[in-house]
Formats: sequence, C-alpha cells, structure tokens
Amino acid sequence: MARSLTESRTRTTVFVVVVFGLCSFFYLLGVWQRSGFGRGDSIAGVVNEQTKCVVLPNLNFETHHSASDLPNDTGSTEVKAFKPCDAQYTDYTPCEEQKRAMTFPRDNMIYRERHCPPEKEKLYCLVPAPKDYAVPFPWPKSRDYVHYANIPHKSLTVEKAIQNWVHYEGKVFRFPGGGTQFPEGADKYIDHLASVIPITNGKVRTALDTGCGVASLGAYLLKKNVLTMSFAPRDNHEAQVQFALERGVPAYIGVLGSIKLPFPSRVFDMAHCSRCLIPWSGNDGMYMMEVDRVLRPGGYWVLSGPPIGWKIHYKGWQRTKDDLQNEQRKIEQFAELLCWNKISEKDGIAIWRKRLNDKSCPMKQENPKVSKCELAYDNDVWYKKMEVCVTPLPEVKSVTEVAGGQLEPFPQRLNAAPPRITHGSVPGFSVQSYQEDNKHWQKHINAYKKINHLLDTGRFRNIMDMNAGLGSFAAALESTKLWVMNVIPTIADTSTLGVIYERGLIGMYHDWCEGFSTYPRTYDLIHANALFSLYENKCKLEDILLEMDRILRPEGAVIIRDKVDVLVKVEKIANAMKWQTRLADHEGGPHVPEKILFAVKEYWVVESKSS
Repeated sequence: MARSLTESRTRTTVFVVVVFGLCSFFYLLGVWQRSGFGRGDSIAGVVNEQTKCVVLPNLNFETHHSASDLPNDTGSTEVKAFKPCDAQYTDYTPCEEQKRAMTFPRDNMIYRERHCPPEKEKLYCLVPAPKDYAVPFPWPKSRDYVHYANIPHKSLTVEKAIQNWVHYEGKVFRFPGGGTQFPEGADKYIDHLASVIPITNGKVRTALDTGCGVASLGAYLLKKNVLTMSFAPRDNHEAQVQFALERGVPAYIGVLGSIKLPFPSRVFDMAHCSRCLIPWSGNDGMYMMEVDRVLRPGGYWVLSGPPIGWKIHYKGWQRTKDDLQNEQRKIEQFAELLCWNKISEKDGIAIWRKRLNDKSCPMKQENPKVSKCELAYDNDVWYKKMEVCVTPLPEVKSVTEVAGGQLEPFPQRLNAAPPRITHGSVPGFSVQSYQEDNKHWQKHINAYKKINHLLDTGRFRNIMDMNAGLGSFAAALESTKLWVMNVIPTIADTSTLGVIYERGLIGMYHDWCEGFSTYPRTYDLIHANALFSLYENKCKLEDILLEMDRILRPEGAVIIRDKVDVLVKVEKIANAMKWQTRLADHEGGPHVPEKILFAVKEYWVVESKSS
C-alpha cells in the first residue's frame, strides 16, 4: 500500500507540473499574439473575438420576399455610405450600356461588344431592384415561370408571340419551351439532335448556344445533364439573357463580333445556332473559325434555320433560292476547309463534327488560303481581335488519337485527372496537386455548410466563383439543384479555365476591375477566394464590391475567403452597401491568418424618389 501511495503522489505531482507548464506556455503565447508580432497579430485577435465560434446567429440565409408578402417599403431608414442609384438604373449593365454602345461602329457588331465606362463615368451607388421584386421561383418551376415584377419588360412577348418564346400571364411570364426553329418545343428538337449526337450518355456535357434568345435550349438540355453556356447581345429586345438567368439557366451578355469569345480553345463538346442571325458565310469564315477554336476535337456544330432547309422554307424567309443556296454553299466550303465532317442534314437542321486531330486531313490544313493561328495566343483572348486563321490542335501520334486527350464521360470526368493536368499543360499543377486541391475544397465546402445550411438545398441556384482556380469549389457542390459560373481573372498567373471545362464545368475569363457581362440581380450566391489579394493595387476594392452587389440578388449570399487584413477592409465597405456581415475563423483554427467573411445582401427596392 505504501508503494501504491508513493506512485499516486508522484503522478499527482507530474500532473500539476504539466498543467502549470501548459498554462504558462499559453499565457506567454497569448501575450506574444497580442503584441502584434507573427501571424497571430492584433487584427487576428480582434477577428477571433468577433467570431468566437462558427455559429453566426445574426445572419439569416432564408428568403422572405416572395410574391405573396412583399413589403410596402424597404424597411430601412439607416443612412448608408453608398446611396441607391436613381430608378432608371435598375437594369444597369455598365459595359453594355445602350447609349455608349451606339457611339461605336456597326461593322462586325462592334457596337454590341463590351465598352466599359471610363473612371469618371463609373457609378458609385447601389443599383436598386424594381419595386415589388420577389425571390425567383425555385428550380425547376423557374424554368417555366418568372415574376413579371422582377423583369418588367414585355417587348419579347409581342415580337416573338408567334414563335412561342414567352407569354405574359398576369403577374408572371410563362416560358413554354418554344423557339424560332423548334415551334413544337425544345424537347422534340433535342430528341432530333440526340438521334445523331450522343447527348444522353455523358459524352456531350458542355455546350455553347450562340444567339440563345431566352435560352430554352439550355434550359431543356439540363434534363440531359448537358450544361450550356448561352449568350445573346443586349439589344432592343431588352431582356433575353436576363430572362435566361432569372429562369436559373447559365447565360451571359455577348456577341460574335470582332473580338474573341472569353473561353480557351478546345472546351465545348457541342456548339449550337438556331436562327441566331450570325453571318457564318461572311468575313472569310472568321466566325466559323472561332467556333472551331472553342470546339473540342470530335465536337459537334449544329446549325438550324436559314440557309439550312432553304428548298422548303425559302418563301417564309422572304429570300430568293439563289441567295440562300449561295449562302449554304459558302458555309459548306468553310466547313470543308476546317475539316468538319457533315454527318446529318434533315428537317432544316445540319450537324457537322470537328476533326479529331490535324493528322486526319493534312491537305486541308496546308491550304495556302488559310493561315494557322499562333499557339502562343491560344488562351490569350481577353479583348483580342478575332482572326481569319485556324487554331492548330495539339500534336498526336496517329490519325485515330484525340488531340489533347480523350475525356471520360460525365460524371466520371468531374473528378478524374483532366488531360491538361496529366499532359503537364498547366504550369505549376500535377495530378497530385490536383487531387489535393479537390480534398481541400471538399473540406471548405463542409465548413461552409455548417454555417449556411441552405447551401445545397436549392435555395441558391445561380452561383458564381469569382476566382475559380481548378474548379474544385464547383465540383464539390455539383448538383442538379444548382450551377456555378467559374470565372478565371485575366490577371491570374496561370490559365486553368481549360481544366475546368475538361471536368464538365463551365466558366469564362473576366477582369474584375470592370463590370461583368450580366444584368443586375442574376446570382444567388457569390464566392471569392483570395480575389481581393489578387487585385490589390490593381483597382479599388469598392469597384469590385459594388459590382458584386449589382449582380447579387436581394437576400443573396456572399462568401469571401482571404487574408485577415484584407477582409477587415472589405467588411467595412460591405457594411456600407446594405450587407449584413460576419467574420469567421478558418476551418483550421483561429491562428490561421486566412479568414472567411460571410454576408447577406439586404432586401430593398427602388422607390419613387429612389430613397
């Protein structure tokens, strides 16, 4: 018993010494942190005091403003640093503003391209929502119905009435799924395409719809698990792209004009034009060459409407047979020059397939009439002029090999190592680092969900990742309930957008010192990882934050991940924009210098005096 008592006293003594030592260590560590030295500086201490835990009780991610219980006023009298813009700016799109556009040349649709305002003309105010704005219908109801109050423009219902695009029915717009070239509905049109193109087996995952109208094709292709990037210019119809995004369908304001599309080469499985009014036979085939650039080897190009089917439909198009026949002949010649194989023409729909590699038709590629584009500019497309040249494909060893590498069908390709990674085409990334990035973002998403329990419930349909990297944020969220616009900043050190497309996701290039090519209130949730650190000393923080506010829906959510000193500055501006904010620690603990800012945009609408 004496021996047992001695051992007990010894353990007690050791325990007391250990506890005392640990307490002394953490006390000294705390003093060191508060002193302002090292990573745990005084700013981090303030942030930690603010956040305490990951529970953020003052943020509510629910929506409260459906069409049935809209408030009579904004409910806010607090004076903000940023005032509301005038009521005339409810649909303000800074780089596609109509008055500015009309000062540019009409040739090659230059006036419909991006023309951003100079510094002195930028708006430093909050773009208001229209009166009676309501939260959009949840998907899939939003595919067919949109609140009239959210997009109070009826011109399309008049101009496209007989084409079954959209109907105005009281307080809502209804979209029956029709189109100029598919009056029987998008489903039957897609069934026709699927009889020729392998749409249903995951081999066609990403599509480009040029001149998309209200994006009914993209809306209905989602049932086939095909993700479509739709675009149309901002024109006298006012709201084509706005309707598309309000429906919960990916789209942006754009045009095939004089500059290259904001995508890298070889990214889309299919490209589509349904009476999109693009002059494919003009400009020495330049527009078809641009489609060839962004189309993946073995990808498909669909053209329906004039001049296809001219023998039957020429009277309705009010054009002569000779005119239409000549136009189609030129298109066929350019397609042959590009080594596209025509695989079908039926019922006014023609389908071509792009070559698998450049070895498959060397004679055409060596044609002196067509020059080859410089590979050095393969992904350098931002504001770069479109050229009459053919973009060469990566070299292959045989005529049966797919240039750039064969892709897995979707969804296997989502997490499989993309060919651009395995081939070493993206500097600084390997298969191992790619896999690690996937794991990191899965952890980040799990942490986000602990704070925002509605993240993958359908509450957020249109999501944007402003600095998407390898697309792992979008991959971790992948669901039929949502889609992610993955944006790669033009100032990023490495272009990873091609990798994102090889995963079966979509996105585009953009410079965040400028306005994004979309209407106001088109995204439900915006995510920004290290974006503000990237743009430090490039442009003003408020320029980026005001643009985020413009494109975010009322009661939309924001997640910003960055260095703590950057987030402290960002939060001050966000609080002046009618955002409710809360800083939270990194999932790794309070001593990690990277923090997370969660925010919710308040609901408020324009008033007669814009107050």
